[in-house]
Amino acid sequence: MMEQLHQLVVRYGGCEQQPVRFRPETWRPRLAPHGAEHVLDIGVSASHGAKGDRLIDRGDLARLRDRVGDDPDGLRDLFVAVMIWGSGTTNGRGPRYTEAALSDPRMPTVLRATRAAVRAGDLSGAYGKFRLRGVGRSFFTKWFATVDDRDAAQERALILDARVFRSLNALGWSSWETAGTRHWPTRYATYVTAMHGWAASTGVRADWLEWLLFHLDGHVDARVDPA
Repeated sequence: MMEQLHQLVVRYGGCEQQPVRFRPETWRPRLAPHGAEHVLDIGVSASHGAKGDRLIDRGDLARLRDRVGDDPDGLRDLFVAVMIWGSGTTNGRGPRYTEAALSDPRMPTVLRATRAAVRAGDLSGAYGKFRLRGVGRSFFTKWFATVDDRDAAQERALILDARVFRSLNALGWSSWETAGTRHWPTRYATYVTAMHGWAASTGVRADWLEWLLFHLDGHVDARVDPA
């Protein structure tokens, strides 16, 4: 597996994740009833494509994270931004799922508790604590990756969505076999540790390697256009 992973890192080493396009008017009816429509100003206007589209990237999320502090409404706004970034224009269910989460009275407690667990390095605990309507692993691990502002030397949280999982499986890596359990919080923490180890071995950032596996979407034996 490591030889194949190294070859992929060499092949795509000059590529970087691009900003995600989103359509504010698709989101506005879902966010406005919760007073969160101002989040749609995040990012920059798209110079091409449908009028009104905007672009958002990980840097935008990090800057918002650094501004919101401990304010509950700020954490809610950051969560909404994560959902927008994770959905783009391809996940038509994203706005509906976000509205479901915003309607969940557990949101302030869940966001605060999981952020604290992530910052403490307890990724398994964070996984076990995240319970919001409409939000599954693909999105709440995006939340974990965004709120983790620990030093880069730490094993920071990473995204584990369906596309990353398909690439891991295609490479022959099994989270439950490596973790020795089917307990998902443990499997997630095991994945993060493994990814950081692979990144160190191949000389790249763990979050970049995560993006590469997302980009490949299981097609680890074929050349995939990085654009």
